[in-house]
Formats: sequence, C-alpha cells, structure tokens
Amino acid sequence: LSPQPRSGSCVRSFKRRCPVLNIGDKAPAFAAEDQYGKTIRLADLKGKTVVLYFYPKDLTPGCTIEARAFEKGLAAIKKKGAVVLGVSKDGVASHKKFADKHGLSFSLLADEDLGLIKAYGAWGERSLYGRKFMGTLRITYVIGPKGTVRAAFPKVKPAEHAAEVLAAI
Repeated sequence: LSPQPRSGSCVRSFKRRCPVLNIGDKAPAFAAEDQYGKTIRLADLKGKTVVLYFYPKDLTPGCTIEARAFEKGLAAIKKKGAVVLGVSKDGVASHKKFADKHGLSFSLLADEDLGLIKAYGAWGERSLYGRKFMGTLRITYVIGPKGTVRAAFPKVKPAEHAAEVLAAI
C-alpha cells in the first residue's frame, strides 16, 4: 500500500476507510495524556516528524502485532528524526498495562472522549464477525516538521505497517 495521494482518489462514499486528512493538509492540534500521565501536544513536537497511528483497542491481537512492529522498527524511525504516537480510546491505565506487557517505549495517547480520533477521521463503521459497529479505525498519518500531513494510510495491515511507514518518512 502507498500513502493516500492528495488527488482525492479516496472514495468519499466509503467513509469508514477514507481519511479526513489528505497530504498537504494542516494536522489538527491536540493534547492528550500518554501511559505515564504526561501530556503530549502536537505543538511541542514542531520541527519533528510525527507518526500518529490510530488503533482500536489495547491488548488485542491485531493491535498488539501493530504496536510490537512499531517498537521493533522504532530505532530506524528515530534515526530518521521521527516520533511514534499510538492513539486509542482506552484510558491511561489500560495503555500503561499494554505498554508494560509488550515493552513499548513510545507514547500511547488516551482519547476517551474521541476528540482526537474524530478530528483525524479515525472513527467509523467497523465489522467484526459479521457484526457492524462504530469504533476506532486503523489509520496512520505521518505529520511533517511544519505540521502538515506528509502521508496518510487509510488501510493498515498490522504486521507490515511499521515498515511501510518507515519507507514514507
């Protein structure tokens, strides 16, 4: 998969897989607590590349695979001057448990009120075992040092995703 092009090839009728943000868009500002209770703000990361990935739920199989893949590739991502931030609607305590269990050294942001998730178009219809429901979608954005979206990944395969993000940085 390649990053979402700005040309608008994203079909808006399939909102559940279509990012709200396109390449070149200004990334919405945010402030959220990580697993250590530290507030992380996009404004504080100005000048750095930010990998902001959204995932459905801590301690679930797909989310664990994705998080561990990011952790495995973290040194290479940092070498390119980027930081990784994971976001889900789980709370700080859940994120701490998840990070501790799997040795995750990057920040997991708690977004229990869904403000950040919705601002980045990562909330929509999901399906699990034939049941449809609203939830957090797997979407990743690479935000450049000046605060604009450099890449958007509206379809994510957890095991392969960290490598494709690294290639886009």
